[in-house]
Amino acid sequence: MSTLNTAVSAAASALAAERTRIEVAVSNLANAESTRSNGGTLYRRRDVVLAADTVQSFDGALGKATATGVRVAAIVEDSKPAQRRFDPSHPDADAEGFVEMPNITPAMEMVDMVGASRAYQANLTAINLIRDLVSRALELGRS
Repeated sequence: MSTLNTAVSAAASALAAERTRIEVAVSNLANAESTRSNGGTLYRRRDVVLAADTVQSFDGALGKATATGVRVAAIVEDSKPAQRRFDPSHPDADAEGFVEMPNITPAMEMVDMVGASRAYQANLTAINLIRDLVSRALELGRS
């Protein structure tokens, strides 16, 4: 049972990490046309940095068991330069008529979001398979 508990803990840590990836991609998409953030500066694309992590699960009689999971190590701003768009009527246009836009490519954000969504679904499927396995083992034990 401890192996199953640690597997569920590892998959659960991945669910949290993938949820963060989806939230950051959604935030990037929402701000793709924003020329100013709350602080008055240009919005910068954000990216999630993942790292391996030791997750612990509790296994009644055996105490704690560990497995390798994943965690969000940081959310960093992309250092690519801003995109310049010619729009002299925009309130943030410079003297030449160019507006600095966030360094966000909506198609890339959608790819990131789909990848994170599929990874989330894969980890959810793993947890459900383990749950079904335990349920069937208990049914066999009752027979």
